[in-house]
Amino acid sequence: MVRPTKPKELKPKAEVTPDQGKSGGGSITDVKLIAVNTVITLLICGLFIASNYFIVQNSLNTIMKQIAASSGGGEENADAAAGGEGDAVERGMIVDLGEFILNLSDPKIKRYLKINVAIELSRKDTDPKPGEGGGGGHGEGAVDPMKAIAAEMDQFKPAIRDSVISTLSSKTAEELSSVAGKELAKEQIKEAVDAILAGDREVLRVSFGNFIIQ
Repeated sequence: MVRPTKPKELKPKAEVTPDQGKSGGGSITDVKLIAVNTVITLLICGLFIASNYFIVQNSLNTIMKQIAASSGGGEENADAAAGGEGDAVERGMIVDLGEFILNLSDPKIKRYLKINVAIELSRKDTDPKPGEGGGGGHGEGAVDPMKAIAAEMDQFKPAIRDSVISTLSSKTAEELSSVAGKELAKEQIKEAVDAILAGDREVLRVSFGNFIIQ
């Protein structure tokens, strides 16, 4: 008799879990998610930086415009404030007092000063403006307004020259050798001449020329 054969034992098949079946695909998915997140993060950072840049740039432009407007207004105001003096100086009438040769008050050695002095006086409302006058178009026998002004100032010249001599001769060579000393002398001459003119006109500037101390 043929002995019945024993059936071979079948090995159970290994069960495949869902996670194991998708292990390869899961890795790819994770990489894709990381890449997408990275791109989104970079885009957000880029938008944030760009928005901040434009905000800061606009703020800076606004501030610069305000500063420029303020500076411009300040300069215009300064020019307007100085314009009165500048216009007064431009409208001033130059009176040349001529040359002075005088002794200085140095105690130990005799020093003298050779100097030209001119003063610039304010104009009256009735004075002709620069460029006007000169006798042209006034007809024969008409008085030149500029000559009339010069004649008006001639009556003050002797007193003005005397005040200049008194002021400068009271100085020493050392005092007049410094810039501060010269400016002080100009201011003192201005005050003395203003007192002589008694408000009729005002000294706008005192100028020294050919300034020599020996």
